[in-house]
Amino acid sequence: MSMETETPARSRRLIVLLPLLIFLGLAGLFLTQLLSGRDTSEVPSALIGLPAPQTNLPALEGMNLPGLDSRQFAGKVTLVNVFASWCGPCRDEHPLLLALSQDKRFVIAALNYKDQPENARRFLGDLGNPFQAIGLDTAGRAAIDWGVYGVPETFVVGKDGKIAYKHVGPLTPGSAQALLLPEIEKALAAPG
Repeated sequence: MSMETETPARSRRLIVLLPLLIFLGLAGLFLTQLLSGRDTSEVPSALIGLPAPQTNLPALEGMNLPGLDSRQFAGKVTLVNVFASWCGPCRDEHPLLLALSQDKRFVIAALNYKDQPENARRFLGDLGNPFQAIGLDTAGRAAIDWGVYGVPETFVVGKDGKIAYKHVGPLTPGSAQALLLPEIEKALAAPG
């Protein structure tokens, strides 16, 4: 076999093997990630430990509550819940927020994301209102500043005004017990 015929044959074999090699490399990467023991559902936030974004959102009219103003966070632990009336998982987590609102050691505030005010009022009228402040973010710009991926999300802001924890997705009794409540307790115990 001459050199000229051997080179194209070798190239064809490489082209045939290339997809297999790429697949094996990706499979190895995914297997390594899976076996690492790391929680792959956890989305880290670059804002943890930093001051909460400067936010001053207008109030949801008809609720008799202030809007969301980050200056209100000073000196108290605040949960900031990002919700929308059109969000199914927000409806699922809402009873848990109502239960958390009974604990007067911290404040629960809301960032109402890309919602119609009348729909948000109806949502809270039907399910109850756990919030002490509700800010309207109809354009979604404040949510970008907060690093929101989607709704619902919940942040723990410490007495120092810094973000101590971020929970992505709906709160469940299990996630509240295992993740959120310990972070709230840490924030409450921290100096202000």
